[in-house]
Amino acid sequence: MAASAELSTRPDDKLGTDEQWDRNEAALEEALRLNEIPYEIAAGEGAFYGPKIDLHMEDALGRRWQMGTIQLDSQMPSRFGLSYVGPDNAEHPLYVIHRALYGSFERFVGILIEHYAGAFPFWLAPVQVRVIPVGEAHREPARQVVEWLDSYRVDLDERDETVGKRIRDAEVEKVPYVVVFGDRESEGHLAVRRRGGEQVTLSLEELRAELATL
Repeated sequence: MAASAELSTRPDDKLGTDEQWDRNEAALEEALRLNEIPYEIAAGEGAFYGPKIDLHMEDALGRRWQMGTIQLDSQMPSRFGLSYVGPDNAEHPLYVIHRALYGSFERFVGILIEHYAGAFPFWLAPVQVRVIPVGEAHREPARQVVEWLDSYRVDLDERDETVGKRIRDAEVEKVPYVVVFGDRESEGHLAVRRRGGEQVTLSLEELRAELATL
């Protein structure tokens, strides 16, 4: 996903003087330069009360979404008559910095879900490995497999459903690795299904070694 920063400048319908906007726009532009952040100018796209720095991301379909934003507002403090006394014992104007935090995070998660169509990379997947015991007799050893893989996000599907349905549910949830544990697996050979349908037989140590590379 491509990301870019934009400095959004004064709109036609704005509050404040041109002198205030000149000063505020220059301050944000200097912040971008000092932090060596590449940016573009989005003329007229600022909020009516102040200029802003916007972070945009492009999703898998090439659409651009605004993520985080930092807005420099000198209008609200002046309208409330706010100021502070500096070291020179004189009053100075205040600034309000508006930041989008939670909204930006929610948008980012939404874009990630859409970008990967739910098939997150292994390191990001909510459930990285799912273990499915075939029958009642396999539940306890399957729990041991979960414990052996406890350095990863592993869950155990012990529902009273057919093995086929549980495997299908894991595929729908796009779980990267599924271990089906039956009689053969009790002998140390694990039936492993990689996301996408590929099936392999691995020992526990081989599975651990493979997961460690992801």
